Amino acid sequence: MSLLTDWRDKAYDKDMDEKFGKTFWAKYFEKEKAVYEKLLSDPENVVTGTVKELAEKYDMELETFVGFLDGINDSLKDPNPIEEMTEETVVNLGFDPEKLYYNMCDCNADWLYNLPQWDGILTKERRKELHLEQRKSGTIVKPKKIGRNDPCPCGSGRKYKQCCMNKETIV
Repeated sequence: MSLLTDWRDKAYDKDMDEKFGKTFWAKYFEKEKAVYEKLLSDPENVVTGTVKELAEKYDMELETFVGFLDGINDSLKDPNPIEEMTEETVVNLGFDPEKLYYNMCDCNADWLYNLPQWDGILTKERRKELHLEQRKSGTIVKPKKIGRNDPCPCGSGRKYKQCCMNKETIV
């Protein structure tokens, strides 16, 4: 089994309604927040190392750090090979700030996208734009339905029911 499979089996087996699951995720989110605080404090420094070294550096269990890598991977400039990584795989944490902020908003991770370290990376206006952009991305906008007595959208000047509506039903 891969490290990622081990993490996912462990993490997603937890029922969030049970006390154990809530405790598990609360501890994970606390550790995750600590890593992001360090990464965001020096965004120009691209952290690299083996999975094992970085887990030790950030004071995380190996499996938990793999979960962190799984979460940040979509926000990295150069994604890591998380599917087949081992303890000795060299990974990098060079993130795209806008992508990372957007993905944090997407996960509703307010404990992460409200970190004070963001003030030195993205302007308040840009963060607001990214948050709004993310919220809109999940909104489905249905086109206005054409009424049978409305003017035909093809521009013929005739009523829809006497023009293209008949063509749609014939086709």
